[in-house]
Amino acid sequence: MKVRDIGKVLARTTVVAGIVGLSVAVPAVHAEENRLDEIQRQIADLQRELSELRGTHVQSDLAAETSVKPGINDKWKSEEIEPLIARLEEESREIYSNSKLLAATAGPAPGSVVADIGAGSGFMAQHFAELVGSEGKVYAVDINATMMKHLAEAAAEAGLDNLETVVCSEKSVDLPPNSIDLAFICDTYHHFEYPRNTMSSIHEALRPGGQVVLVDFHRIEGVSRDWIFDHVRAGQEVFTQEVLDTGFELVNSHALPQFEENYILRFRKK
Repeated sequence: MKVRDIGKVLARTTVVAGIVGLSVAVPAVHAEENRLDEIQRQIADLQRELSELRGTHVQSDLAAETSVKPGINDKWKSEEIEPLIARLEEESREIYSNSKLLAATAGPAPGSVVADIGAGSGFMAQHFAELVGSEGKVYAVDINATMMKHLAEAAAEAGLDNLETVVCSEKSVDLPPNSIDLAFICDTYHHFEYPRNTMSSIHEALRPGGQVVLVDFHRIEGVSRDWIFDHVRAGQEVFTQEVLDTGFELVNSHALPQFEENYILRFRKK
């Protein structure tokens, strides 16, 4: 046999030996893979149990929540909506006189879905309906059924087919899960009797990465009007922390010179 042929045989022998060795090692590898799969399944089971326990704890906390300001919405629930509309749409009210600027600041993208929480007479919801366009949608959400009926009629007359009214409860915005991109809460958060419940329902309704734009009154000693101290239960710092505690992160604030009595904050769903 030539040296060259001997080399070929040795090479084939080496390959065969490697295959035999591999065949011996494969069962051990498979056993380790099976053990790893079992460990991963156990981890997944523990994570599910932990998630369920957390969910039970959260639900228990929400069920135990009591009204933070009983009766604040009694007048707002009135079927006599004309005085309510007149109060909302006063030209001296900076929210109303700068409503288009405020809608642009909230900045919903064309084709997105917006929920105007505490929509009232709907002047903001109608701005949003124009901004998101025919491919988008706006939910106007409020606890006053008569007001929502009025707004639905006004939207139909204006040809805003992408605006839908929702009569919600005091504890929930009553929107489907993962249904909105932006929740707009304007001079309304201080009307939430059950803020943890309401914000949790908003968190659930928002899609991943969805945002909240919160507009409410400054409550500053020596600066804010007496009416604000009587009507609004807490200031910016307290409301901000309450929102953070329900699964949001603060993105930024919008400082606009047109708004002296109100602050504007943007949050993102975590």
